[in-house]
Amino acid sequence: MSKYSTEDIVRLVKENKVRFIRLQFTDIFGAMKSVMVSSGQIERILKNECRFDGSSIEGFTRIEESDMALHPDPDTFCILPWSDEGQKVARLICDVYTVDGTPYKGCPRNVLARALAHAKDMGYEFYVGPELEFFLFRTDEKGKPTTVTFDEGSYFDISPVDPGDKACQDMCVYLEEMGFEIEASHHEVAEGQHEIDFKYGLAMRTADNVITFREVVKTAAQRLGLHATFMPKPIFGIAGSGMHINMSLSRNGSNAFADEHDQYGLSETAYHFIAGVMKYAPSFAAVTNPLVNSYKRLVPGFEAPLYIAWSASNRSPLIRIPKAKGKSTRLELRNPDPTANPYLVFALVLEAGLRGITEGLMPPAPVNKNIYLMSREERKALSIHSLPADLNAAVEKMEDEPMVKEVLGTHIFEKYLTAKTEEWKDYRKRVSSWELEQYLSKY
Repeated sequence: MSKYSTEDIVRLVKENKVRFIRLQFTDIFGAMKSVMVSSGQIERILKNECRFDGSSIEGFTRIEESDMALHPDPDTFCILPWSDEGQKVARLICDVYTVDGTPYKGCPRNVLARALAHAKDMGYEFYVGPELEFFLFRTDEKGKPTTVTFDEGSYFDISPVDPGDKACQDMCVYLEEMGFEIEASHHEVAEGQHEIDFKYGLAMRTADNVITFREVVKTAAQRLGLHATFMPKPIFGIAGSGMHINMSLSRNGSNAFADEHDQYGLSETAYHFIAGVMKYAPSFAAVTNPLVNSYKRLVPGFEAPLYIAWSASNRSPLIRIPKAKGKSTRLELRNPDPTANPYLVFALVLEAGLRGITEGLMPPAPVNKNIYLMSREERKALSIHSLPADLNAAVEKMEDEPMVKEVLGTHIFEKYLTAKTEEWKDYRKRVSSWELEQYLSKY
């Protein structure tokens, strides 16, 4: 059942004296876009009559077919808590359609909707709980971001003089005012690194929450003169930022992953799902880890997984089984990072797991020792393979996998590959500071 009716939203806009409505959507890489509309247009907006030019949006459409329509999801309505009293701004997250009323093939939200419909046809609902890490940095005299932090803290540290604490408090307040249920906020392993955990939920709403979360974090930091970044590895030699994804399937109101009689508390469905994700994870790494910089995080020594295995007792494999049992039974996928497009990530992970179920796949035995400490021969004996080592390898894996193309659709698949190929080519041309340090005086 919907949270808000059309009448509810019209009433809320008037009662709260909302001046503008921000209609939000994402491009294929998960970057938030928006169209600002006067609140006097709210009834037209809710009738799906808002149009925009999609020709300049990354991965959207050609100039000759550029008119797009925004169909707002009423349940995403909220007033932005940092908007001025006399100029209140509300937002609605939208699906993108063509002007003839067809779901647009380049809309990431529509990709996830298709995957969720497939799961529903199989009798499942998909629940997701992401954990996004981020860094808070100082800005310089011109307001540009640096990589200088205010603290030298580590895991769960507190600092009474750290502006990062104030920023995180503001973030939590904003998020709660926008309908989030905040479970915890804490300092992460690296200096300047933080995590705010919000409650899991159905996949579409959770994907919307990820997009909203990133906006709130950046806005709250900026208002305090700080810069928040979700860049996976901004500083060499310390931990990077991930977006661990806790997930489960529900069937007839019960957790389909739970079996109290199993050694690990997992059902046969859960094992099939694990096997499916392990099979396809290398092929969609370019989506879960979408940047050149993403692969600087996926290295040994910082609890960031690069080996395709699963375990209930350590954090080095790709998939971890948390200790919680019964209705809280879930899988944790540890390689994604917070720059990824959550709609595409959730769709691909879900479809990989569903294929594991339909194909009756079974995972190998769990790996219950630290894979980082194993020799290459030990890993080979256990048939432990690795995720792609860089963006180029990830793109090549993705290009060869029909499943990824089927889930994303031809349009997004081809646009995404083209953009990421160009990103890699541009990176290869650049001369890094490491090369200068290593070679300039030596040769």
